[in-house]
Parts: sequence; C-alpha cells; structure tokens
Amino acid sequence: MSTLSSLSIALIGGGNMARGIIGGLLGKGASAARICVAEPNETGRLALQGDFGVRTAADNTAAVAGARVVILAVKPQLMSAVVRALAPALQASKPLVISVAAGIRSDRLRQWLGNSAPNAGVQVVRTMPNRPALIGAGATGLYADAALSADDRLLAEQVMASTGLTVWVRREDDIDAVTALSGSGPAYFFRLAELMAEAGIAQGLDADVARQLAAQTLAGAGQLVAAEARPDLARMRAEVTSRGGTTEAALNSFAAQGFDSLVGTAMAAAARRSRELAAQFGD
Repeated sequence: MSTLSSLSIALIGGGNMARGIIGGLLGKGASAARICVAEPNETGRLALQGDFGVRTAADNTAAVAGARVVILAVKPQLMSAVVRALAPALQASKPLVISVAAGIRSDRLRQWLGNSAPNAGVQVVRTMPNRPALIGAGATGLYADAALSADDRLLAEQVMASTGLTVWVRREDDIDAVTALSGSGPAYFFRLAELMAEAGIAQGLDADVARQLAAQTLAGAGQLVAAEARPDLARMRAEVTSRGGTTEAALNSFAAQGFDSLVGTAMAAAARRSRELAAQFGD
C-alpha cells in the first residue's frame, strides 16, 4: 500500500473540512506537491496555495487526473451534479473515492458514478469527520460495504486518521448516528460553554473573564478525557462530583429539568436530518 508521502490525492472542494484534511495529511507526511484541490473561487485557490503549498485547479476533472484517492468535500446539495460530471474521468482511472458529505448514501454515489454493481467500478467509502479535524483532533466514522478491498479499507483509514481518531461502523445507517454524535457534537459543547459564560456573566463576572473560563473549562475537560485510552465518562464525572457539593447541586438541577432526555432528543433530531438530506439530495 502507498505511504502518504507517495500518495496522489485530489480534494473536490476547498472549504473548512477540506482544509482540515489537507493540514492533517501534510502533518502526517503527505507531499503538498501530490495534493490537488479543486476550488472554483480564485481567492480560495490562492489561499490554499499560500497556506499549504498544494496544487489547485478551477476544474474538477483536471484536479482528479492521476489521483489515487479522491475526497469529495462539497455540500450535499451539490454532490449529485459534481459526481455525475466527474464520473467519466473517475471510471477511467478508478481511484478510491471518499465522501465527507452528510446524508449522501454510498449507493447513490455509486449510481452517480455509473457503477454497474457494488463490486464493479469505482470503490466508495462514506465518512463523517468533524470540525476538530482542523487541528488534528477530529473523530471520523467510516463505512464501506463488503466489496471494498482490504487494501482500500486500510488506505481510507490511513487518509482519514491523519485528522484524528477513526472508527468503522458496521451498517451505513450508523453513519446517521455518527453524524448526530461526533459530526454535530462539537457545536453542542460550544453551545454549552457559551451558555455557561452567559450564566457566569449573570452571576456578576466580567464578560471576558467568563468567556475565558468557559472556553478553558471546555478545553481542559476534553484534554482530561483524551488522556485516557478508554475513558470511563461516568467515573470521571463522579470523581469531580462531591456528595452535597456544588457540582452535585448543578447536576441535580440538570436532571430535574430533563437534561438527559433533552440530549437524546436533540441527537435524534440531528440523525433524522441526516436521513432527510439523503432523501432531499440523493436523487
């Protein structure tokens, strides 16, 4: 299997997620000269060249020429048109295609690519990374059907592991749950920290002090969890919750107001929206 340093990679789309993947790849030894990013916006292309030293192209087909791996990093509503237009070039070269788009199922991608069967034509891996990939601290769920070769499975994992943790799921429907948990998850923590800062301000703290404390509390708690190979979240919570203390009072208030069920309801809404995107943009 190719090492990252010798791997030719094309990214279709140069937005934040693509930037996170590029940064991760370069940090793990990929060659900037072997990465080409398709970005229609000239300002965006110049920024990618300046920030990462990668090659860029305004045309998607030009970008994928010679690529062993093609990463589809465009919005779900654009995916059908982008993939259909790329299909002739991809069928000719048969790279491994990795999608990072929410909601778009792999059978649709294969259909748009013109594959005659799951085990024929261009092989597809569906993934769901998250925003911390921008700093190499991401979490990515991956799914592929049984037709994917062992080498391509390792290759997809190698590419996405450059941005952080990778986990394979057994069923494609599980990607909707991954989307709800880790894909959208960073926003949940950002919102909680935002609300904590607002509550601190209401308690009389200076606004800048409250925001700094909330942000560092979020960062520090994450680092504590990351320091453990197999974190026991319930144990870690218990260790900072003294009986009769301030933390217990806050957690009891959360429970009394239905926080536990609220989190489950919110994640179910995110998973449902992922399925809706498949229905909306998967034709």
